[in-house]
Amino acid sequence: MNSTTTQGVTVSVSTSYLSEYSSPNQEHFVFAYRIDIRNHSEYTVKLLRRHWHIYDANGVVREVEGEGVVGQQPTLEPGDAHQYVSGCNLKTGIGKMRGTYLMERVADGRTFEVEIPEFTLVVPFRLN
Repeated sequence: MNSTTTQGVTVSVSTSYLSEYSSPNQEHFVFAYRIDIRNHSEYTVKLLRRHWHIYDANGVVREVEGEGVVGQQPTLEPGDAHQYVSGCNLKTGIGKMRGTYLMERVADGRTFEVEIPEFTLVVPFRLN
């Protein structure tokens, strides 16, 4: 599991390959990733937006931006955590993702970016 902490907010990521939704012969590889966000700061924070960079092994880079995560803009009190699962498809069996969340400190409306650690997406048979 990859983790990073920015201004007291820790983001951890784990991944899995979804073979049942993938078609390697058609260059279609589907991955799930689980995100765990923990507020270790002394402030209540709200996740406003996400910004992803998605890379596959043939040099294609996609950017995905939008409000919240999986239709939610969670608010985390100090000590709270929020988890969600999402997915990504690639044209290659190896890739990576990284990104940021735009967070707001609820008390004063100050916004700041929280780093999402870079993580790899690898089809298990590519490792052998």
